[in-house]
Amino acid sequence: MRALTQAELLALWEAGRPLGPLDRGVLAARAASPGTENAADWPIGRRNRALAQLQCAAFGGVLRGWTGCRGCGEQLEFAFDGHSVAEAEEPAERRVVTVGKWLFRLPTSRDLAVAFAEKNEPAATRQLLNACWAGPESAGADWSEEDLQAIEERLAEADPLAEIRLHFDCPNCSASFDETLDLGDFVWAEIEREARRILQDVHLLASAYGWSESEILSLGPARRSVYLEMVLA
Repeated sequence: MRALTQAELLALWEAGRPLGPLDRGVLAARAASPGTENAADWPIGRRNRALAQLQCAAFGGVLRGWTGCRGCGEQLEFAFDGHSVAEAEEPAERRVVTVGKWLFRLPTSRDLAVAFAEKNEPAATRQLLNACWAGPESAGADWSEEDLQAIEERLAEADPLAEIRLHFDCPNCSASFDETLDLGDFVWAEIEREARRILQDVHLLASAYGWSESEILSLGPARRSVYLEMVLA
């Protein structure tokens, strides 16, 4: 995908400010892959692929961040190659997955929103599977814990980009654990940071020269940088 212009990024940021994290991720994915389809109905892997493409085009392919060690709380840094997701084969759309005698379609952001309404994790898992039920009869099967694990594993195999897991080995206490990387949250934090940086530039130049936002955004990066140096000198 092409990189967003600064005006487009600001419009995206403004549109997403009043939304919750899940809806922001959908909005950003839609900006990365525009079309007539609603990104809320894409399989999660397709959404993550679009978000990674946006990250690579707008902010660079290396995703850097921190997480706390589960054993001692030590801050551990990570660097993840976003190209590994952005350039991955696109997951199948609305693919029906067979698990034993049950049929499911791949979960979407809309399905996750239904599941997130449940505060209890086991209930949320069952709510998600009910939302993704693709069988001819009504959902609500009495799944055992073994059934749930088998279903989750099969869905993960069918949509490998749906969950991005990072492995950590703590040098401080030797704890070893995995964390899930939420691409929606990560990319939105990048959008937020860049939008505020652009607005700071606009504020400084508008205060100094009386230019409008559109006039400032139309400046090339080299000229704007020199103007900012003179304002801050």
